[in-house]
Amino acid sequence: MKKSSGKITTSGGESLGQNPFAQLSGAGLPSAPVNPPPALSASKGLASASARGAAPEERNRGRVDVRRETGGRGGKTVTVVDGFVGIGLPEKEQLTKKMRAACGCGGTVKEGAIEIQGDQRENVARILCEAGFRPVMAGG
Repeated sequence: MKKSSGKITTSGGESLGQNPFAQLSGAGLPSAPVNPPPALSASKGLASASARGAAPEERNRGRVDVRRETGGRGGKTVTVVDGFVGIGLPEKEQLTKKMRAACGCGGTVKEGAIEIQGDQRENVARILCEAGFRPVMAGG
């Protein structure tokens, strides 16, 4: 006896029924641009803008505060970047990774803020400018 498995074959020989998109039309939608700008993905967005020679002022992604803190860390100094608007945790982690590599030190994302070990405000500000942010030095 042959059992029926109830699976649909993918050979393309039979139709799956009605097409749910058959009645949709493009009426009233704007036409696509002739040469669309290249899409910036999360993994390539930071490096590709500076590699193309784009000025950091072209993409204003908002103001971020860069400050130095020592409180509650046993006298150790950390650089804290705070005030991000509109970016998620994956992009913050990517920025943190770039900052750690450029500064040669450790760092993490805590409570929505990036913390880099040591007084690395200049290097951090440079990386933020390349990413399109406007860093503002806060504190001493």
